[in-house]
Amino acid sequence: MTRLLAIFATLAVVLALAGVWIVTLSTGPEDQFTQCHTSQIAGGSAQIGGPFTLIDKTGTEVTDTDVITEPSLIYFGYTFCPDVCPLDVAHNAEVTDVLQERGMSITPVFISIDPQRDTPEVVGEFASVMHDKMIGLTGTPAQVKAASQAYRTYYKAQPADDEYYLVDHSTFSYLVLPEHGFVEFFRRGVSSERMADTIQCFVDQS
Repeated sequence: MTRLLAIFATLAVVLALAGVWIVTLSTGPEDQFTQCHTSQIAGGSAQIGGPFTLIDKTGTEVTDTDVITEPSLIYFGYTFCPDVCPLDVAHNAEVTDVLQERGMSITPVFISIDPQRDTPEVVGEFASVMHDKMIGLTGTPAQVKAASQAYRTYYKAQPADDEYYLVDHSTFSYLVLPEHGFVEFFRRGVSSERMADTIQCFVDQS
């Protein structure tokens, strides 16, 4: 009987210690945006985003710190895109308006992955048509490739047999905060209200 009690006592101590360890893990340092995330990223959010240098509508070279001065929603596409890009960019513009109605300001950013046709003037006009706050960016092939690689996006131009060639590309939108960098991405099909709610959560927690 004494031996049985000793075993139970030992087990109780082990469980108690395990409980303390679990509590310590759950209350230790963690991602401050845990409650806001709607997606999971292998290796964490630090794997996506980073510095870039591109060209704005005036032909001036700008960096990520010049562009991302407030919460920003970044999309990689091209102006000759026949269907997907206009819809996605218009959707991000709508999200911008939804948040504006809530008293929150964000900047939608359009980065071209087709520098051959998308001159600074072309992307500038495209962005201004989509939303008066939208920033349109292009660059040299090397600059565009570097920005795309930073955000882990994919693009590949079809053979340029004529001026109407298409470019295959990924279609994610990326939420970037000035103080934190990339924090979340959105797939196509997420409603404007849901995207706005998620962005507001990140901004409120930052």
